[in-house]
Amino acid sequence: MEIHPKHKRYFRQALTFGLIWFLFGIIYCLVERGLMGRETIYPSTGNQYDFKNSLLFVGIGSFVLGGIQGWIEAVWFKKLFQTKPLWFKLLVKGSYYLVFLIVFLSTIAIAINSYYLNLSPFDPMVLKTYFIFIGRFPFWSVIIYAAAILTIALFLSEVNNYIGVGMFRNFFLGKYHRPIKEIRIFMFLDMKSSTKIAESLGHEQYFDLLKLYYSHMSDAILETYGEIYQYVGDEIVVSWPEGIGLKSNNCMRCFERISETISTNEGLFLSRFGLVPEFKAGYHIGEVTTGEIGNIKKEIIYTGDILNTAARIQAECNTYNAKVLVSGNLLERLSPVSHREFTEVGTPLLRGKQEAIRLFKWEPDLHPATGS
Repeated sequence: MEIHPKHKRYFRQALTFGLIWFLFGIIYCLVERGLMGRETIYPSTGNQYDFKNSLLFVGIGSFVLGGIQGWIEAVWFKKLFQTKPLWFKLLVKGSYYLVFLIVFLSTIAIAINSYYLNLSPFDPMVLKTYFIFIGRFPFWSVIIYAAAILTIALFLSEVNNYIGVGMFRNFFLGKYHRPIKEIRIFMFLDMKSSTKIAESLGHEQYFDLLKLYYSHMSDAILETYGEIYQYVGDEIVVSWPEGIGLKSNNCMRCFERISETISTNEGLFLSRFGLVPEFKAGYHIGEVTTGEIGNIKKEIIYTGDILNTAARIQAECNTYNAKVLVSGNLLERLSPVSHREFTEVGTPLLRGKQEAIRLFKWEPDLHPATGS
């Protein structure tokens, strides 16, 4: 049974947080080892010290704590604080995690004392050593250190959300530090009658519409492994590496899932804005050069004729009264089972192009979204 993409994303985030905590936990143990030297007793508490056991307990404890934080962030806090400013997120979430951290470290401290003394965790001697420990600075120094790790993990998570899922990893690993050529699929998705809608709503309410509109696309894009390349006003550009986009027709399923989600939330759009946004999309596949640009502000960009062609294909949707137009280049690569849903509309010479391209109209078989 294949794991749902949403849950894969949760596990990846939990694992990332776990590894960050684990790394800093090991660093803490190494610094502590250097400070303790050959000592086997903590000077401030009188508790026993053993480097190997410290590595074991702190390493495992840090990884588990980080994993829990990552899971809470992905499953709960991300949506709960979606519209809040960064400072508010760090303050409120930091306070929550600080309380959680104190409880967690208290549990670890009692477990270690219970192990060393070979007594029950609820034995008066174990609890006595624990209360001595939390009443002294060493315990709070650990809290301060852990709070710093927590803040770093939260900040990196927010940066990842701001620059795009996967982009931070690419920047960190330097994947596109040197430009590379690759085959990618692009979907240019544009809201219909956006100018008329903006005039009727006013720019502030129109902006709120765009925020809600794009937020409902997020799960669909992530579930189909898409990467948001750009927001251009009322247009969003989504991209897939060749293999990922073609697998199970992920690139086409993305439009289906977006349509289903918007349809499911028709009532919300109607109550807030008096309309339900409609949209059209153009698809194309081809070679691009991908690389980092910029000094003051770095960005990963794609260059190649495929982007202009995909944009022109999307612009032809009105001409053919189509929700979706797909290039013949892409259709040839999709799973054969989906070909029955496509109708060839012609081989037009797109604006600014020297060669005509076969275009196919797609009418997806939509089903109501069940929620996620």
